[in-house]
Amino acid sequence: MAPVPSVDPDLASPKPSLDALFDLLGPDLVRVNRLIIERMHSPVALIPQLAGHIVSAGGKRLRPLLTLGAARLCGYRGERHIALAAAVEFIHTATLLHDDVVDASELRRGRDTANAVWGNKPAVLVGDFLFARSFELMVEDGSLRVLEILSRAAAVIAEGEVAQLITANDTATTEAAYLAVIEAKTAALFAAAARIGAVIATRPEAEEAALERFGRNLGIAYQLIDDMLDFSAEVEELGKSVGDDFRDGKITLPVLIAFARGDADERAFWRRTLEAGKQEAGDLDRAIRLVERRGALAETLARARRYAGDAAAALASFPDGKLRRALAEATVFTTERSF
Repeated sequence: MAPVPSVDPDLASPKPSLDALFDLLGPDLVRVNRLIIERMHSPVALIPQLAGHIVSAGGKRLRPLLTLGAARLCGYRGERHIALAAAVEFIHTATLLHDDVVDASELRRGRDTANAVWGNKPAVLVGDFLFARSFELMVEDGSLRVLEILSRAAAVIAEGEVAQLITANDTATTEAAYLAVIEAKTAALFAAAARIGAVIATRPEAEEAALERFGRNLGIAYQLIDDMLDFSAEVEELGKSVGDDFRDGKITLPVLIAFARGDADERAFWRRTLEAGKQEAGDLDRAIRLVERRGALAETLARARRYAGDAAAALASFPDGKLRRALAEATVFTTERSF
């Protein structure tokens, strides 16, 4: 097989994007979006209104793109990938609704969150509705293997979110514990979304495993960048309030690195703001200065690029072509994005 395109940003396109992936999978994605709108319908008017608010908020649709792209990469020529990609997006959207309630977030993708507009109770219940819709789509597909993969991913995501609650406000959290959280809450769905593409194409176990590695490593890289951007992006770019993780006391990799490399005064600052939750005006600015001074953002970016490289390398066993190159470019985009 031809080598996978390098994910070294110096060798990649100056502005890596998902455009190539959208161009190749656009017709399929249009069908996915159409099915999402159809399955959001309910005689209870608040359900499609609230669900539509977040679904139409301009997300990248990266997870369903992984299902569509993996299926096509495996030579699949049927129709099942459309409904399963919609199921993946419903799982993702449901978790966003629930996460925003847990985090008391007010912005998502540059818009007011559903809980900020309609309140916590409707947001949680509509999230439950979308979970149910995703499982309806899985059952209609009829594959117990697909149901096993996606239902397990949904359970692991919930475990990851609970584990994050446990590690929040604890500066003694280890990097291993942090990585376990992001593997569960983010990477698990990336991995499942990619793997089911090989399943429906009835490809060998080795190809399933390769696509799972691709998705899992991509998901870890994606979350590392999200955690980095919380301390470095502008709100207009990020689409949410900068410093949300800091205000919530979340222990992310930039914090762990800055804490480990900081002096006694800096560690006391992190303990006061994150463990004791005593935050004052100017604390976010100081936190941003500390993660920059201690090289925490650069280190987080470097690690994200390594995971992205592992994701691209997992594609090596598949035939070279436009689709594989577009999926490899998606790994570069994940680490170079500013939103």
